[in-house]
Amino acid sequence: MPDLLLELFSEEIPARMQARAREDLRRLVTDGLVEAGLTYAGAGAFSTPRRLVLTVQGLTGESRAVREERKGPAMGAPSAALEGFLKAFGVDHPTAKEALDSLALSGPGRAFELNGVKFENRDVKGKQFYFASWEKPGRLAAAIVAEVVESTIRSFPWPKSMRWGSGTLRWVRPLHSILCLLTDEGGAEVVPLEVDGIAAGNTTAGHRFMAPARFAVSSFDDCRARLHRAFVLLDPAEREAQIWHDATTAAFAQGLEVVPDPALLAEVAGLVEWPVVLMGSISADFLGLPPEVLQTSMKEHQKFFSVRNPGTGRIEKFVTVANRETADHGATILAGNQKVLAARLSDAKFFWENDLRVVHDVGLEGMAAGLADVTFHNRLGSQADRVARIEALSRDIAPLVGASPDLAAEAARVAKADLQSAMVGEFPELQGTMGGYYARAAGLPEAVAAACKAHYSPLGPSDEVPTDPVSVAVALADKIDTLTGFWAIDEKPTGSKDPFALRRAALGVIRLVLGNRVTVKLETVLHDPMDRCLVAARSHTIDDIKDFDSIDDVDSIGMSSTKSCPELVLDLLSFLHDRLKVYLRDQGIRHDVIDACLAMPGNDDLTLLVKRAEALSAVLKTEDGANLLAGFRRANNILTQAEEKDGVEYSYGADPKFAETGAERALFTALDQAEATITPALQSEDFATAMAAMAALRAPIDAFFTDVQVNSDNPVLRRNRLNLLHRIRSVCGQVADLARIEG
Repeated sequence: MPDLLLELFSEEIPARMQARAREDLRRLVTDGLVEAGLTYAGAGAFSTPRRLVLTVQGLTGESRAVREERKGPAMGAPSAALEGFLKAFGVDHPTAKEALDSLALSGPGRAFELNGVKFENRDVKGKQFYFASWEKPGRLAAAIVAEVVESTIRSFPWPKSMRWGSGTLRWVRPLHSILCLLTDEGGAEVVPLEVDGIAAGNTTAGHRFMAPARFAVSSFDDCRARLHRAFVLLDPAEREAQIWHDATTAAFAQGLEVVPDPALLAEVAGLVEWPVVLMGSISADFLGLPPEVLQTSMKEHQKFFSVRNPGTGRIEKFVTVANRETADHGATILAGNQKVLAARLSDAKFFWENDLRVVHDVGLEGMAAGLADVTFHNRLGSQADRVARIEALSRDIAPLVGASPDLAAEAARVAKADLQSAMVGEFPELQGTMGGYYARAAGLPEAVAAACKAHYSPLGPSDEVPTDPVSVAVALADKIDTLTGFWAIDEKPTGSKDPFALRRAALGVIRLVLGNRVTVKLETVLHDPMDRCLVAARSHTIDDIKDFDSIDDVDSIGMSSTKSCPELVLDLLSFLHDRLKVYLRDQGIRHDVIDACLAMPGNDDLTLLVKRAEALSAVLKTEDGANLLAGFRRANNILTQAEEKDGVEYSYGADPKFAETGAERALFTALDQAEATITPALQSEDFATAMAAMAALRAPIDAFFTDVQVNSDNPVLRRNRLNLLHRIRSVCGQVADLARIEG
């Protein structure tokens, strides 16, 4: 069984495309081989800036012969249909037509063979059809590999590709050579393959500068070893590990540490074939810049790792990764990098000092004044309009999260101010971070400065949730304004499209509420901001009416949603519930458990909703909980069927004096005890106790159904027992809607 080695050697592949390209190469080639009838034991894909490499182990030497068939026209079909059927198999003469006609007369099961194709008639659901079948012979692996590789190269899904010279082939960068070998015990064989004038061979090239000569290889292991000797580390994971080891070792030797950055590490590993780690110093002129500024500038502009002093947290050095070894051990490379870095950091220092002067002269609110000229959305007004809405909402939310309304309002007024700063204009990813620095420089309270940065959080599932009350108030207000604003103008997510990141904003609200155990009725909280956004949408649309020929044209720009404010609030709350389901599912709580709790009153209090769902989930994992669910279903089904049959609701009058058996009387007692426990437990939000009391009904319910016939011939007993079943449903229904739990 041969092994396949494929290398596609080109000019530099952008680092951001390499991981996807490796996976696409492995998938396209292996899928193509399998579809053509070959099997394989394993496959692996690798990349460097100049090559994609695929190895497929244990490939079958040839595909198996297979029998194929095709259904033809029905008996009695027009002659043209029969002739077309025959021509499809290269059979085009009267004898074959006569043979088909004779098949139609002879009945099912008769056949004849012509040109290697067997023709016969078969009965299909009482109707006869012509069928053709033939044997497709197996093919050698080399022929199949050649077809699959050529197809893969010509249809490769690069995000961006180019043509060069006079050829028609498209590749991410000019493709120089193709190495394609099948290797077995007998040796290595070049797969006969040519794509746009590039013929496959058995040679590759080493490092562009340190070992550019081409050399022959005979297998993947041989290729990997020879590339290593030619200063090429083929495996990107190996390059990442070496970069990180050398960088952290060099930093540790000087009592420093490298700031972890997995994304930058992966990118840098995709920029070099032979990583050489060099550490340089940052000029003392720039050490006073905020560490985030230094880190962002070095990462974005030059792909440098930041090296900080663990004692002070200050960024003092940097690590760069060269793509070659030099006689001066990288001194010239490092000097050039430090010169460029000084120019970059001079710009950053200018922005920093200029912003501080603005803050000193006009304050942070003065810096924010320019937001009045920045459009947030043409139907929701400017950024200044949005800040005003967030301020009002922050003041409303503050008491609910234990924050000072005045501090929350002050933080909201300045939280977006750094959007007008020169630093954020250069590095948008520093928004919020710079706001915190400028707030401290303006002498604002620490809670306000912290909120400037934290109000954007959480940005993703792994981002930390703010805990300071002022930060929580402004963060919630920011995200709720985003949601209510786009709901007001009917710009909701559709399918996979979410251009305004509303799903992320909803998840942010959920995590802020749950992470801080905030007990708040969202339906009430959402009403005023939704109303403000509806007013904003209408007022900004009215300002634009002058641009239309008639008042009828206003509809074309969509003043706002056609729903009322309460309807929009309920719609948005439903959206938040859907996002909550996704979030809790990742936490291990089933969607039907959440549905059972969502059906209860007060479901707009997410904290209480989750406490209820967690308690119910825990109970259902116990034996009593699972068996109680079965008993509840039985009671609910019997009761529902009886109510439908009789046309009445059995919801009143269950009386223990009509109980005939001990099990029946025990169930009355158990329900009384459960209700006496559940009602106060729910009032005190002790869901665990309420769930436990409900689960304790398992045994008396089981005993009841074992000993008692509900649908008794005595109408008085039957009615009393059906009313008793209703008590089971109502007592359990205080805790959760168990009817929504799946089996």
